[in-house]
Amino acid sequence: MFLKHLECSACGLHHEWLHLQNLCRSCHKPLLAIVDLAAASRTLTLESLATREKSLWRYREVLPLPGDVEPVSLGEGGTPLLRASSSCRNDDIDLWIKDESLNPTQSFKARGMSVAVSMAKYLGASKLAAPSAGNAGGALAGYAARAGLEAHIFMPRDTPRANIIECRELGADVTLIDGLITDCGAEIARRKEKEGWFDMSTLKEPYRVEGKKTLGYELAEQCNWQLPDVILYPTGGGTGLIGMWKAFDEMEALGWVGKKRPRMFAVQAAGCAPIVRAFEAGEKTAAEFPDTHTIASGLRVPKAIGDFLILKILRDSHGGAIAIDDEEMIRAAREVGSNEGLFVCPEGAACFGALKSLQRAGKIAPDERVVIFNTGAGIKYLECYEAY
Repeated sequence: MFLKHLECSACGLHHEWLHLQNLCRSCHKPLLAIVDLAAASRTLTLESLATREKSLWRYREVLPLPGDVEPVSLGEGGTPLLRASSSCRNDDIDLWIKDESLNPTQSFKARGMSVAVSMAKYLGASKLAAPSAGNAGGALAGYAARAGLEAHIFMPRDTPRANIIECRELGADVTLIDGLITDCGAEIARRKEKEGWFDMSTLKEPYRVEGKKTLGYELAEQCNWQLPDVILYPTGGGTGLIGMWKAFDEMEALGWVGKKRPRMFAVQAAGCAPIVRAFEAGEKTAAEFPDTHTIASGLRVPKAIGDFLILKILRDSHGGAIAIDDEEMIRAAREVGSNEGLFVCPEGAACFGALKSLQRAGKIAPDERVVIFNTGAGIKYLECYEAY
């Protein structure tokens, strides 16, 4: 067990990890898990990885669960990194697609929930709750069922039907709310103490980001420990972006990668782009985005609790933020489908639209290696695609 403590991402206050907790008790910002990397490196080596299972748990020493505790797993991680066909590689850029739709429950949310549910169960939780506009709910339902825990999921009423049905068929208690994911989160906050729920909301507990950071470890390993020049990442709550950046720092400390970092670009929907608006205005935090609307339900997050972390990463990496409208997402999804054989989710499709825009603006050079994350399966968004 190499987890040392939890540290507030804003004020730096240390917290013990041995009991269930959500935000910093002082400033109410997200907590991050701090691992003893020197100790972890005694058994986690590049040589040892060659013999390990193809899952996110291959990086066990830098994950928070004690080594003698069985993780709650459905086989998550180990997703392919695919080189894009020539028809999608405009200007001969070296374009790759990290396809997270092959995870259990068909999205990248499986990574975070596997680790978070494992830790919640280990620390004594019996009832888990989360707001979700789609794939996080399905992942929580699946992993809670696997762990023998209750799952209580609050979803906007216009969440794609596949996500709602998935949660119910996996045994979760689903409540539909007239509103946005923020309204769902507010309802959980009002009821969690009375109901005995542990809140599993994005970045409101410390361990979903630990599962998501394996995106960074896995990407580096698949790239032979040479990080790409550019990463395009669909950003709602931003846990994956924050997790990857944490992984890059950890891998540098382990001696696996150098100081060079990819330029990180957060891709949002034009109808819900709080990070884009704040980045362009030079703000350190993002105000709540009004009148949100987009078919990309995973991007319909009007206010992210980790906004200050996302914006700092974008600036520190010399990246940026870009918004794509729904029509462009659909066009991009169909182009990717016909050229790559991948039925991508609207969030992933937004990144392909963003790539074209960034190339036109001269922000990506022809010889650079670019990685796009497709975060989920298009099959879950049938009504969205049928509408266009």
